[in-house]
Amino acid sequence: MYQEGHYGGALLAYAPVGTVVSLWGHAPVAIVGGLVCVGLSTLPDFDHRLPLIEHRGPTHTVLFALLVSVGLAALTAVLVDASSAFADTGYVTFAFLVGLLSIGSHLLVDALTPMGVRPFWPLSRRRYSVDLTTAANPLANYGLFGLGIGAVLVGTLIVVTLG
Repeated sequence: MYQEGHYGGALLAYAPVGTVVSLWGHAPVAIVGGLVCVGLSTLPDFDHRLPLIEHRGPTHTVLFALLVSVGLAALTAVLVDASSAFADTGYVTFAFLVGLLSIGSHLLVDALTPMGVRPFWPLSRRRYSVDLTTAANPLANYGLFGLGIGAVLVGTLIVVTLG
């Protein structure tokens, strides 16, 4: 899929988490998490710029998702200035989840295409594909983007209503 489709997939995956975090009284953290999630959602496609790395190869795996999640959690552990170890742990865990949702949503969105993904490489070369749409389909890309925006708006409405 293209950039818009990945942004929409990330928003769709993140919206329930952002809603819950906001309802727990941490709306600024939820907003930052959403921005990071969307910002990282196209990271796996950086493989287009890497020589000798196949597109939808190592950067489109569960292992890569875990590496990004651990990296984001480690960066958060260094940057967070919280008053308690519990708060630190919460922020670090949240950062890990944001990384996982971001890269995981990318894999799921790419699995909608005929090319699919091999998420368990190097353990398995099996390709997973729903073969629902081509990556270049503007209706699919903008449709996913619209669904993601819609999910965020529903989450915002819930927070405004219940919060």
